[in-house]
Amino acid sequence: MIEWILATVPILKGVHIAGLTIWCGGLLALPLMLGRHHPGMEAEDYDLIRRAVHTTYTMCVTPAAVIAVIAGTWLIFTREAFVPWLYAKLAFVALLVLVHAWFGHLIVQAAEEPQEHTPPKAYLLISAALVPVIAILFLVLAKPALGWISFPDLLLEPRNNQLLFDVPRR
Repeated sequence: MIEWILATVPILKGVHIAGLTIWCGGLLALPLMLGRHHPGMEAEDYDLIRRAVHTTYTMCVTPAAVIAVIAGTWLIFTREAFVPWLYAKLAFVALLVLVHAWFGHLIVQAAEEPQEHTPPKAYLLISAALVPVIAILFLVLAKPALGWISFPDLLLEPRNNQLLFDVPRR
C-alpha cells in the first residue's frame, strides 16, 4: 500500500502544478478581460466579452483551482508534510482563493449591471493576484525554516488519524 501511495506522488505533483498553472494564469488574464467591459459599447460586443469572461472563469479557471487544491491537499497528507513553510503557503493559498472569489463577484457585477459597471483598474487586480502567487512560489521553492514562528506540536507531526481532542465514549 505504501509503495502505491509513493508511486502516485509524481502524478499528484504534475496534476497540482498543471492546475496551478491554469488557475494562476487565468487569474492574471481575467483582469485584462474584465477591463474590456465598457458600458458605452454596443450591446452585442458587450455581451460577447461578458460571455467570454464568464466562460473562462467558470469552465477553465475555477475547475483548475479546485483540481489544484484537491491535488495539493492530497499531496500534504501523502507526503506527511507538516512543516512551518507549508502553513505560510496555505495562508497565501487562502488569499488566492479570496482573490478568485472577488474576481467572480466582479464578473457577476459586470453581467448584472452593465450600465453602472465601470471597468476595474487592471493593474490593481493583477497585483492582487500576483502578490499571493509570488509568495507561494517563494515559499515552495525556498522552503524557508521560519524558526522564528512557533507552531504547536500537533501541527508539526502526523496525528495518525487521531482527533485533536478527546471524544467521550458511551
